[in-house]
Amino acid sequence: MKLADLRKLAIRRQFRIRFALRNGMECVIDHHGVARVPALKTVPDFDLEAELASANEFVLEPASGKDPSIPRPVRRDELAAMTAAAP
Repeated sequence: MKLADLRKLAIRRQFRIRFALRNGMECVIDHHGVARVPALKTVPDFDLEAELASANEFVLEPASGKDPSIPRPVRRDELAAMTAAAP
């Protein structure tokens, strides 16, 4: 599973996908497919692809404020299955 796969999934399903980085920060992929690290203040000393490869837990949130669903934690294998099933 690559970052591009998660970006496509976030756009198609209108999710925000969050995952923790090894340095304690968090990456958020929004419903536009943009990956951001909100706590980042300078040029990063890490590669998001490498950080994604080491992430095992993710949180899916609906992008629209109208959906009352709560954030849903998913494991790496579940998210990989979702990206594989996407057309």
